[in-house]
Amino acid sequence: MAIQREPGQKGINWSNIAVGQRVYVTTLGQPLEVLKTQMAANRSQTMLQATKAVWARGGIAGMYQGLIPWAWIEASTKGGVLLFTASEIETAGVGMGVSPATAGLLGGMAGGVAQAYATMGFTTCMKTVEITRHKEAAVGVERSTFQVFMDIYRREGIKGINKGVNAVAVRQCTNWGSRMGFARLAETSIRNVRGKGEKDSLGAMDKILASSIGGALATWNQPIEVVRVEMQSMAKATANANRPAKLTILNTLGFIYKENGIKGLYRGVTPRIGLGIWQTICMVSFADYVKAWVKKS
Repeated sequence: MAIQREPGQKGINWSNIAVGQRVYVTTLGQPLEVLKTQMAANRSQTMLQATKAVWARGGIAGMYQGLIPWAWIEASTKGGVLLFTASEIETAGVGMGVSPATAGLLGGMAGGVAQAYATMGFTTCMKTVEITRHKEAAVGVERSTFQVFMDIYRREGIKGINKGVNAVAVRQCTNWGSRMGFARLAETSIRNVRGKGEKDSLGAMDKILASSIGGALATWNQPIEVVRVEMQSMAKATANANRPAKLTILNTLGFIYKENGIKGLYRGVTPRIGLGIWQTICMVSFADYVKAWVKKS
């Protein structure tokens, strides 16, 4: 369901979307993000080893590294950008006779690119830095997250704090294109099984099932996520002589493949499946209910 505003209807309350996104990231979102990043940056670790390593960094607090302020800043902005862009394109597509699945695909791709370049470059980079950087306290150096941010900015400028943003854009484009496209396709299939028409609404459990399918299938692009983590990671900046000095998407992909093979490119996919399902439920199923409520009110 895309946003269709009637004359005189008030727009979406984006502050409510920001709050909802902070709730999403503070619940299941950030722990799964941390585990996924830990495994993608340390590709020899199993799920259990990654969990133990994260837990050793501070127990439950270790599972929320990078939450404040970077994940909250990202969550407060990216949801609004995604929903606005994706919904407008989805509405236009359906209005031109495009199938719901194709309209969802196009809307998700555009929304993903928009949120990557508008809000996610520096926040994603800083979240990864927080999760992967060497713990300097071990050698008597203690820097706050803001000091790390300013040091990177002084040394590398805007490019430094947006390192890997092109990989983020590719990831978000394929992420949300796949999530929304697969979710809408699953909704159509569920309607067909239940004998419902295209405009008939689905129950909450059917919507959640469709979003879960979309979120899980969208993890086919895990190699892009592993490349993004490697480009933004500080943990291996000096640890491997074979690591390219100037990382691009292609040479990073080649480096990971040579070092870890095809399995390395899919390291961390298990927690990312959980993350993708949770994100898609929040941003597709739940968002549809919000949009329907806005339309009625």
